[in-house]
Amino acid sequence: MVLMTILARTSDGLPLAASVQDEQSGRGLLDYQNQAKMLFKKLTPNSPLKCSISTGSYIYHYLIDGEVCYLCLCDQGYSKKTAFTYLEDLAREFNVQYSRQVAAARRPYSFIEFDLYMSKARRQFSEGVGRRHMHQLRDDLNDVQRIMMDNIDDVLSRGTALQDLETKASGLSAVSQQYRKDAQYLNLRSTFAKVAAASFLVLIFLLYFFVF
Repeated sequence: MVLMTILARTSDGLPLAASVQDEQSGRGLLDYQNQAKMLFKKLTPNSPLKCSISTGSYIYHYLIDGEVCYLCLCDQGYSKKTAFTYLEDLAREFNVQYSRQVAAARRPYSFIEFDLYMSKARRQFSEGVGRRHMHQLRDDLNDVQRIMMDNIDDVLSRGTALQDLETKASGLSAVSQQYRKDAQYLNLRSTFAKVAAASFLVLIFLLYFFVF
């Protein structure tokens, strides 16, 4: 079943709306909520548009549509096809209601009222009523087996690796700039030394010519 659903803006990971199965399960899923928020922060323009990410006995499924990432946490045994059909359904309805307001959102959960629709849709898909929507998405979901599958630890650790790489790149850039400055300084000194030597030779020649 779908245990939790969170919508977030892809550009900065700002949570837009959320829904949990019930208050008790919401408290038990707090760690997974925090994990999901970290996952949103890892999204980049090159992230896959559909992805399933294993985390312990559960699995995240997410769908990126425009400026919004739609993510749900499910039991491992929950149908992947049904999960993505559910997310597609949310994306269609959210776009109808709020697509023009996403970029202007400034505070977390600005569209918390969308929880009403998410709760209704979650119940429908959990009970199998939502399957009536599947024929609308059949063509899009024929390749569901090819949706990227990942592990949460690998996904979250990539950010550290990228940050380390960025730090090293910045360090190399600074060393390169310092090297260029040193090279310019040495070239200037070499030029000055050559000019000084030539001037000295000219002076010696003039003294020898006029004095002797």
